[in-house]
Amino acid sequence: MTMTMVRIGPSPAQSSPTPRRPRPHRRRPTMASAAASSSKPPVVLGCGAVSADYLATVASFPNPDDKIRSLTLKVQGGGNTGNALTAAARLGLRPRIISKVSNDPQGRNIVKELQDDGVDTSHILVAEEGNSPFTYIIVDNQTKTRTCIHTPGYPPMVPEELTQENLFAALDGADIVYFDVRLHETALVVAEEASQRKLPILIDAERKRDGLDELLNFASYVVCSAKFPQAWTGASSTPIALVSMLLRLPNIKFIIVTLGEKGCLMLERSTTDASEAEEIDVESLLESLEKKVVLSSSMPKCIASKSNLRISADGVGSISGRLLLGTAEIIPSEELIDTTGAGDAFIGAVLYGLCSGMPPEKMLPFAAQVAACGCRGLGARTGLPHRTDPRLAAY
Repeated sequence: MTMTMVRIGPSPAQSSPTPRRPRPHRRRPTMASAAASSSKPPVVLGCGAVSADYLATVASFPNPDDKIRSLTLKVQGGGNTGNALTAAARLGLRPRIISKVSNDPQGRNIVKELQDDGVDTSHILVAEEGNSPFTYIIVDNQTKTRTCIHTPGYPPMVPEELTQENLFAALDGADIVYFDVRLHETALVVAEEASQRKLPILIDAERKRDGLDELLNFASYVVCSAKFPQAWTGASSTPIALVSMLLRLPNIKFIIVTLGEKGCLMLERSTTDASEAEEIDVESLLESLEKKVVLSSSMPKCIASKSNLRISADGVGSISGRLLLGTAEIIPSEELIDTTGAGDAFIGAVLYGLCSGMPPEKMLPFAAQVAACGCRGLGARTGLPHRTDPRLAAY
């Protein structure tokens, strides 16, 4: 199949990649200090999935061979990276995206929607033939769950399509880089260059995917789904798995596991060694935090352990750090519309929190609040708030 590549944006694509020049190692200011010293908002570069979402709400999920009618239908942009960067843009960051679509109606709409939200799409590749990624999403009004049927884009993106010129242009001036582990071969090229530039990297570990282990070696921060830590480590519980992950990945500063309506759990590595301190079992530590949760509060809160503890997991080892438990907003059933993209909204808010220097005690409730706002609209983006939203005023 003959394919012509065109690029949306001012940078022309080269016919073939040129050899990469080694980049000088240089000390970068922290994200918060860089933001404070510049009048422009921080830049986040994302590499990963975009799609067109076809969302249909139904009274209840159909049985096999049923014929039912949708209650509402909405077509909207989607994809983990597209959603997370849209959330980040509405909160005030300047996102750029590396991804790929085709020159079809879905692809054109995907790009336009991102542009309308302030996402820089000049590094999206567009194939003249093939199809853009799309997803059918069935939203069950009865159980408040959603079922996704995804069709990947074709032809897939390959690293050779990302020229050195455009790779450098995408990374220049970036404050943080985000990967959803789609387009993993291209993501590894971007991660290697970002690492050379000493840029912090956040990985969305939704599930085990090709290229994930390699990308995790570059990670500064990880946000993962509820099932991922145990699936990746084989540990008997989530808190034990988090200790195991920090031991296996010594460059990671923190790991957050999102737990849906149960909130989130964060294990943060200390900057100083606490090897002389008395060890405390991570599961016991979590139990002590859970006892401090105020059940009568409907708004997101954060309960943190003391700093610089020696946190241990039986049979795994111990790390110096602290454990933080974040609660979710309790959304009234009549306000809960759709959980599609809630995790992406959370990640977009974490990116904002990191770039603006939010302490974890503030960042976790903030991210939970942003995710809860998103659940009040159909689709991943309808309910995403702007930074000026009164619901975010407390942060």
